[in-house]
Amino acid sequence: MPAWISTLLSRRMLICVFTGFASGMPLYLLLNLLPAWLRSEGISLKTIGLFALIQFPYTWKFLWAPLLDRFVLPLGRRRGWIFLTQTLLLLIIALLGRLSPTEELGTIVWLTALLAFVSATADVALDAYRRELLAENELGLGNAVHVNAYRIAGLVPGSLSLILADHFAWVTVFLVTALFMLPGMAMALLVEEPAIAKGSPRTLREAVVEPFREFITRAGLKEALLILAFIFFYKLGDSMATALATPFYLDLGYAKSDIGLVAKHAGLWPAVFGGLLGGLWMVSLGINRALWLFGVVQVVSIFGFAWLAALGPQSDIDAAALVRLAAVIGFEALGVGLGTAAFVAFIARATHPTYTATQFALFTSLAAVPRTFINATTGWLVETLGWMPFFLLCALLALPGMALLIKVAPWRRCNA
Repeated sequence: MPAWISTLLSRRMLICVFTGFASGMPLYLLLNLLPAWLRSEGISLKTIGLFALIQFPYTWKFLWAPLLDRFVLPLGRRRGWIFLTQTLLLLIIALLGRLSPTEELGTIVWLTALLAFVSATADVALDAYRRELLAENELGLGNAVHVNAYRIAGLVPGSLSLILADHFAWVTVFLVTALFMLPGMAMALLVEEPAIAKGSPRTLREAVVEPFREFITRAGLKEALLILAFIFFYKLGDSMATALATPFYLDLGYAKSDIGLVAKHAGLWPAVFGGLLGGLWMVSLGINRALWLFGVVQVVSIFGFAWLAALGPQSDIDAAALVRLAAVIGFEALGVGLGTAAFVAFIARATHPTYTATQFALFTSLAAVPRTFINATTGWLVETLGWMPFFLLCALLALPGMALLIKVAPWRRCNA
C-alpha cells in the first residue's frame, strides 16, 4: 500500500475529519443559514451585510487564545476547551431558532455575536490540537482533510437546514442543526491529548508574550509583516465574492430548495475533491507552488459569478438554469478547495509547536478580517454597484495576495 494511502487512512486523519466538521458547522450557519433566514423574513440586504460584523471574534481570538494555553480544564488543555465550546454552541444554536427576526432582531444580533465568540474560541482549541497532533510531513494532507470536513459541515446549515425550512418551522430547523454539534463533543471525550499539549505555560505573561516574540525573532520583522499581509490578502477576493452567495441565488430567482439541493451539493463535492487533490499534490509540489497554482484557479472562479450576474434574474428556473448554477458553483468550490488546503497548510507551517494556540489564532484571526469587517460592506457595494461590477471588483481585490507570493512563498523554493 502506498505511503500516502496509509497516511490518509490513519487515525490522525480521522480525527482531522472531526476537527474540521466541528469547526465548520457554526461558521457556515452564520454564513449560509443566517442570511437565508433573515432574507426570507424580509430583512434588507444592507442589514444582512452588516451582520458580517458579528463575526468580529474570529479576527480577535488571538487576544484570548493565550488563556487556552495557560489554563487547563478537567478533560485536558485541548480536549477540555473543545468539549466546553461544542456544548455551548449546541445550546446557543437551539435557542436562536426560537427568536423572530422581525420582532427580536436586536436579541438575534447579541446571540449570534455570542455564537461567533464561542465558535472562534472552539477554533483556537481545535486548530491547536490538530497542529500538535500532526507530524511536519502530514501538515499538507492533514489540513486538506480538515478543510474537506469543514466544507462538508457546511452541507448541514447550507443544504439540509434550507430544505427543512421549506417544510418545518424555523425553531425545528435550528434545533436539528444544533444537534450536529454532538460529533465534536464525542470526539473530545474519545481522543487523547497530544503529547506536546500536556505542559502549559507557567504564567499568563509567558502565554501572552512569548508566542509573538518567537514569531518575530524567527522570521525577522520585515518577513513577519509580509507573511501577515499575505494571510490578509490571499482569500480577500474569494471571501467577498461568496459573502452574500445565498441572497445572490435568491435574487436570481432560485428557490431555497434549489439552493439546498443543487447549489450546495454542486459546491460540496468539487470542494472535497479539490481539497483532497490539493493535499495529495502538495506532497510532490510543496506548499509554495501549490499556493501559486491553486491561487490562480481561485481567482478565475470568481468570474463565473460575474457571468451569472450578467445573465440576470431568471423568470423560469429550468434545467439549463440549474446546470449553469451548478457549473459556476462547482468550479468556484474546486478553486476554493484547492486554495484553502494550501493556505491552511501554509498557516500551520508558520506556527511554532511550542506556541500553537496563540500563533495559529493570530494567523487565522488575520485571515478572518476580510470575512468579518470588509464583508460587512458587501451589501452596500451590491446595492450601489450591482451584482456584476461587484464580482469584478472581488476578482481585482484577489490580485494583491497573489503578488505577495513572490516574497513569502517563492516558486523556486517548492519545499520551503
